Amino acid sequence: MAFQGNKDQKPNGVFYGKISRCKQIRRFAGVSGLPFGQETGAGKECLFYRSLDEQIFQLLPWSGKELSTDEYQENAIIEFIETLKANPNFNEWQIRQANDAIRLYYFHYRGCKPKPSSGVKSLDCTMELLKEARRLIRLKHYSYSTEKTYLQWIKRFFAYTEQTTRKKDPEALDAEDCKNFLSHLALRERVAASTQNQAFNALLFLFRNVLCKEIDSLSDTVRAKRGQRLPVVFSIDEVSRLLACLSGRDRLIAGLLYGSGLRLMELARLRVKDVDFDLNTLTVRSGKGDKDRTTILPMSVKDSLRAHLTGVKRLHDKDLALGHGDAHLADALARKYPNAAKEWAWQYVFPVAHLSVDPRSGHVGRHHITDAAIQAVIKKALQQSGIPKHGSVHTLRHSFATHLLMNGVNIREVQELLGHKNVETTMIYTHVMRDMAHAPQSPLDALLMENKRSEGA
Repeated sequence: MAFQGNKDQKPNGVFYGKISRCKQIRRFAGVSGLPFGQETGAGKECLFYRSLDEQIFQLLPWSGKELSTDEYQENAIIEFIETLKANPNFNEWQIRQANDAIRLYYFHYRGCKPKPSSGVKSLDCTMELLKEARRLIRLKHYSYSTEKTYLQWIKRFFAYTEQTTRKKDPEALDAEDCKNFLSHLALRERVAASTQNQAFNALLFLFRNVLCKEIDSLSDTVRAKRGQRLPVVFSIDEVSRLLACLSGRDRLIAGLLYGSGLRLMELARLRVKDVDFDLNTLTVRSGKGDKDRTTILPMSVKDSLRAHLTGVKRLHDKDLALGHGDAHLADALARKYPNAAKEWAWQYVFPVAHLSVDPRSGHVGRHHITDAAIQAVIKKALQQSGIPKHGSVHTLRHSFATHLLMNGVNIREVQELLGHKNVETTMIYTHVMRDMAHAPQSPLDALLMENKRSEGA
């Protein structure tokens, strides 16, 4: 991230940031005598003091426009960025850096928020807030799925408040509106507890980061109740029947889900460099909670996985010959290793069959297989196998953990393989294991057996 620290936790009067971003703000300020700090050696950090509070600085000497440090002015910033784009001395990454630096100053350091100009309709203001929410989500490096989910809930929240409160200005919304919407989800729409929590997290992001408002206590909000649920688990025989209905790549996918205990997106995002045939391990990168871990590479899938990767390598070579072959990399990695995206080690183990356009960068490349494709594989196998259970992709992960415990593997080791933060999460499988392996005898069975012995005597 550009700046280290945040608006809520920083030394009084001091703002820490990388020197490159501070240079961009200094260029934006364009005023001599502004109290910018100096580089501090290896850290290359600078100090940006709060004496800007009393200063109004010009956009650039040739712009002729004044810009207040206390009020965010979208039009002036757009003009500044457009001017940078017209300057051949600036690269595209430098323009993005300048844009991020200026907005970070206003929204995170100064605590400003978007203010539409006079006469702007509420719809325009709503679109601006959604646009700003999207930008901040990407600035915080949230996943694309999180971005879509948050924006969807924010839109639903705006639509609800427009119908119920008649507030035309979205910036006039407060914590009471948030409470009413969450209660509406629980009482009228009767959503699950996890769905309501998802909506709450999206609204929390909206109020804290976009509207720059704190939400008071939500203790009086009606919350959807979440009861205790036991995971669905396949028996060993059911897993065998499921795998028998699959072949080729689909069987390999199901084999890794069950044999390695991977989550759906952990399998989809698996890269060639994360497969270690010598140590029989798979490395999961940036899993749940942004944590790395290693898990088991089943011996029984090694040959089929090698054959699969041979085909993927041919596809990658073909893409390179056509001028493509780039795998998606995070922004920081893409800048640090500019040629890594074309290297074989960074390619996905399960790439999609066709080239696609990155929805954020617009770059054309070969992405990993979609979650829907993996779900369709397991759903089709369940239907063909005739297993009468409400199973899913995650059921194979549940089965992996339960069968390990049934085989005597220590629960702490299972916790590490699954990537659980707390062992209490892993202990849910001990209840399932007890039901499957050590179920007590039913009194009905005991009665019938006693009757049979009596009749035999």
